[in-house]
Amino acid sequence: MAVSCRRTPIEYRAHCSHSCTQITCRHSDQLRTRGVLHTPQQQHQIGVTIIGAGERGAYYIGARMAEIAAETGFRIVSVHDALPDRARHAADHLTAIYADKGIAHTVMPEDGMEAAITDPSVGLVLVTTHTDAHREPVEIAARAGKRIYLDKPISVTLADAEAILRAEAASSPVMMGFTRRYEKPWIEAVDLAHKGRIGDPQMILLRSVIPYTRYLQLWHRNQSKSGGAINDKCSHHFDVLNWIAGARPVSVSAIGGRSGIFAPDPDAPPRCSQCERVCPYRRHQTLVDKFEGVGRVANDSWTHAHRIEDRNDNCVFLPGADIDDHAIISVAYENGMTACLFFTIFGPWAADQETLEIVGASGRLRMERHSGSIDIVSAHGHKAETVTFTDPERQSTHFGADLELVRTMRAFCAGATPPVGPGDGLSSLRMVHAALWSLRNGGQPIDPARVEDAP
Repeated sequence: MAVSCRRTPIEYRAHCSHSCTQITCRHSDQLRTRGVLHTPQQQHQIGVTIIGAGERGAYYIGARMAEIAAETGFRIVSVHDALPDRARHAADHLTAIYADKGIAHTVMPEDGMEAAITDPSVGLVLVTTHTDAHREPVEIAARAGKRIYLDKPISVTLADAEAILRAEAASSPVMMGFTRRYEKPWIEAVDLAHKGRIGDPQMILLRSVIPYTRYLQLWHRNQSKSGGAINDKCSHHFDVLNWIAGARPVSVSAIGGRSGIFAPDPDAPPRCSQCERVCPYRRHQTLVDKFEGVGRVANDSWTHAHRIEDRNDNCVFLPGADIDDHAIISVAYENGMTACLFFTIFGPWAADQETLEIVGASGRLRMERHSGSIDIVSAHGHKAETVTFTDPERQSTHFGADLELVRTMRAFCAGATPPVGPGDGLSSLRMVHAALWSLRNGGQPIDPARVEDAP
């Protein structure tokens, strides 16, 4: 059966003396996902449970899974959350998406985590809890012989990360959700660098100047639960650096920490819904919230929540947050490559919030995440090109990466090796811990292999 190609057409436009050319991908009836060929026909059904019914689990991954269920065969059987009303709302939301796609399927809330995971009708377990709670559901799922998807970061502590690796080694494969690994411009940029388009890669600059003050408004504000912004967001970035370098990081140093921009204000109302101040950080009203589809509260389990860690509109000035809000982190690799991560969560809304630049022996490439374009200068400056992606799925969450993530899960359930797993997660976490250690020790460098959990 002939099918249209799901992969993105890529246009190469020359910006030098050469004539402009357009190259469009064409594939056969079989599509290749991370090296595994599969046919995009109706797949047999696979039961799924979601452990952790927050925005990521239910409203990003779960929603995309329901949207393309006819393609993948995924049926979300149940949703479990520490808050029963949150699980119920999520289940209703997902059931409605199935119905909208013409699929008669009911998602059920499940009070018991172990019951949800060990249900015989479940083949895939999605772990999207708070980061400090990743270990237990992974261990239960591994003992039950389930396929496991674990959202990033792998954990807060190295001890938990190492336990997750042991669970995987003893039983079931684990696929991790570092979304840049599933996002087409990142994949293309790394592939171009690895194939020598700019000569042997030498230096990497990853710039992430993002308006993510939500880290102070959600449970991430608690370092012990999330590992802070440097764990939750920079775990992505460290994974990208490791992916490009293809070598062991041997030295990490960092400067930065907590600015005075969000100085605690004991007189501020505790949450946005109780505040009448004029504030550029008001939750659900910022430009980034609206752009990313969270310009409204997903359901009233957040509106009615009393505990700080259960709300999603805590005041950015509410005392008690203990996370860092910016850092400049340098990394040296065993193979001689060097990298720099320039990161903050108080950046403005802008079209160039996240960029990746790789400098090689004979050129450089620069990828801008929001536009998806890759600017390439090669042959010592004699050639210049721009790679662009005309993909309608980029309008979906994480610029289409969540849809690709779900499709990759389907291949994973069929036996494919995932593009990123808990070993990569542990490597990223070691770099997080090294950066945090360096921040607390005057920018001193440290080998990530030498870091330990804080006592």
